[in-house]
Amino acid sequence: MSAVDKAFHGLRHMIATGRLSAGGRIPPEGELCEELGVSRGSLREAVRMLAALGVIEPRHGSGTYVSQLRPEDIIGSLSLTLELLPLSGLLEVYEIRRVLESHVAAQAAARSTPETVRELFALIEAMDATDDPTEASDLDHRFHAEIATAAGNPALGSLLSVFRARSRKYQIFTLPEGEQMRRKSDEDHRVLATAIADRDPRAAAGAAEAHVAQTERWLRAFMPPMEEDSPA
Repeated sequence: MSAVDKAFHGLRHMIATGRLSAGGRIPPEGELCEELGVSRGSLREAVRMLAALGVIEPRHGSGTYVSQLRPEDIIGSLSLTLELLPLSGLLEVYEIRRVLESHVAAQAAARSTPETVRELFALIEAMDATDDPTEASDLDHRFHAEIATAAGNPALGSLLSVFRARSRKYQIFTLPEGEQMRRKSDEDHRVLATAIADRDPRAAAGAAEAHVAQTERWLRAFMPPMEEDSPA
């Protein structure tokens, strides 16, 4: 085990066992280095790694703290690795996504409010009105995020957001068949939003599962190229 790994797992153990609690300040570098048997450089690299995972928060001029360890924040850090998946790997994840989107839609229907319904249909109208694939993709993400918020479980919402972010890299609506696929997707959104408006969890669950399954079939059939990110 390298010195960085030793420092990383040592800090991780302290947090997992509660010795370093959520929101608490971590001990001074010198003290940690002596206890873990590592150099300051190794310790700092371990801190950077944990910060990338949302576990530790360096605060300029104040020190380094354990984050609040909110489930949604920790789950959100999965994007660091999930976004490395090739399309074949993403398609394996779709089975999980179908189950979770179905559950979230059912919960949203059970807890539906007039405000949620208005927002969902406003997003559908905006999707209908745009010809910009990037804007349509953003609106689609907001539509599903609104449903996840209405379901009332931030951790589930965060996990589904990670799944959707990777899926959005594959712009299926820019393909020659894209217009037809987009019309079908918009129809699915209306069916789903209507089930939520009717407070019908079973119909909402079925609509969400069918919608995700349809996207999965399109990805398998057309294997679209990935959209390139702009350099930072």
